[in-house]
Amino acid sequence: MGFARTCSVALIGVEGVVVEVQADLEPGLAAFALVGLPDKSLTESRDRVRAAIVNSGEVWPQKKLTVGLSPASVPKGGSGFDLAVACAILAANDRIDPASIADLMMIGELGLDGRVRPVRGVLPAVLAAADAGYRQVVVPELTTAEASLVPGVSVLGVRTLRQLVAVLNDELAPKEDPDPAGDGRPDPMLAGLTVPGGGVGTGLASSFGGAAATGHGPDLADVAGQRTARIALEVAAAGGHHLYLKGPPGAGKTMLAERLPGILPPLTRQESLEVTAVHSVAGILPPGRPMIDAPPYCAPHHSATMPSLVGGGSGIPRPGAVSLAHRGVLFLDEAPEFSVRALEALRQPLESGHVVVARTAGVMRLPARFMLVLAANPCPCGRYSMLGEGCDCSPTSVRRYQARLSGPLLDRVDLRVEVESVTRSDFLGCDHGESSATVAARVLAARERAAARYHGTPWRLNSEIPGHEMRTRWHVAPGALHPAERDMERGLLTARGLDRVLRVAWTLADLASHDRPDADDVVQALHLRTGISRGVPVPGGV
Repeated sequence: MGFARTCSVALIGVEGVVVEVQADLEPGLAAFALVGLPDKSLTESRDRVRAAIVNSGEVWPQKKLTVGLSPASVPKGGSGFDLAVACAILAANDRIDPASIADLMMIGELGLDGRVRPVRGVLPAVLAAADAGYRQVVVPELTTAEASLVPGVSVLGVRTLRQLVAVLNDELAPKEDPDPAGDGRPDPMLAGLTVPGGGVGTGLASSFGGAAATGHGPDLADVAGQRTARIALEVAAAGGHHLYLKGPPGAGKTMLAERLPGILPPLTRQESLEVTAVHSVAGILPPGRPMIDAPPYCAPHHSATMPSLVGGGSGIPRPGAVSLAHRGVLFLDEAPEFSVRALEALRQPLESGHVVVARTAGVMRLPARFMLVLAANPCPCGRYSMLGEGCDCSPTSVRRYQARLSGPLLDRVDLRVEVESVTRSDFLGCDHGESSATVAARVLAARERAAARYHGTPWRLNSEIPGHEMRTRWHVAPGALHPAERDMERGLLTARGLDRVLRVAWTLADLASHDRPDADDVVQALHLRTGISRGVPVPGGV
């Protein structure tokens, strides 16, 4: 009778749970039982592991074999347990010293020929292992760079099971040919890192952040006119505020939204780990880029369903667009064309910065700290506010179209800007405004001022500060809030709206290098939220 154990990780969303993989050999009729709440893909590992062990030149034990995955109450899925199961079996059969794998974390899928194939979610799995105190991790060779992003963890990348057995037994590891076919074609094992339709091909995740600064992406200088909208874009980037762009077709709403990631600062290391973990689990981590350092940009089509936006699906829920846009931009073009159910589902993550998806297979908490940009036409035909053109829509259809964006949803949007039609002089003029690099420098300076102010707190951006904290700990100039308070008394602002005006005022103060917002900053914030001019010009150098 033999017994051995090792460890692996079960992923629930982007959070990992350490799983102990136990193998027990007893005399009796040769059989292989896998217990511990495995799903279909994990149950199939019995055949993969058996073939991999035999094809690696090892002996399959002709005894009663039981493999247990503990804790048994946690749902387990995927093929990432194969490597741990195979090593536990070999250790129970005395081919490997059981003590050498007892405190080893193993993640990887096995091919029938014994090759170790990469799996999705290696980064969050290694993060969970590090949090649990594990310091040695074995992963597929192709994901070594991703696993090495976690500090304090020794990573061993292996290409085959035979190679790992030799390392564990202090034997000379065989040299494995990285191109066994010898034809120079891409390694088919890379297919395990991506999921068809998981985001890349559907436009759910395309990183533009930082591209404009290097001259290889959309630039704000391409936008003709739209001074107020450009200023609103800068304020949104500086404070992390949500933005609503309303205007006729062809005015440049989509152009503005696509250029927002280009004026955002690069992600910090912690933010990069969060974004990379989500993209790794979703199977859309860009090849050759173990860490994403630019803010992501997600622009789902208006036919997207609610699960595709907030996360979900059958079985264990998967990340949606709000999580793929974490620390970046979620752009909903033609926002009124989205289903009302999908739009209303955004209200909770807009407030909390995360989304909790509950399904029968489990409950999953996913990060969703994103900047929402909504773009909408004024009516179904788009000509409701265009000068010199008649609108063909009835008043009822206009009201119905505009009502698809509900009041509670828009109340969570800090900046609401009317995008006017581009005039001939704007379109044909030589001066189209500042470049993304110039605006990005001001945005970075404003964010640094905010980060210094909030040093020692869990917040870094003005949009993240709870209203009560901002009102009681960081005070504006005396009397500066009187215009906003009057609007609240008249019913033009809700309590949430007043807090959001205050946050925007702090962002305007940071952009203007003010120590605290004055009356002009508050009036300008009200202008950017309500569109009502109050006699104070909106700032900006564009």
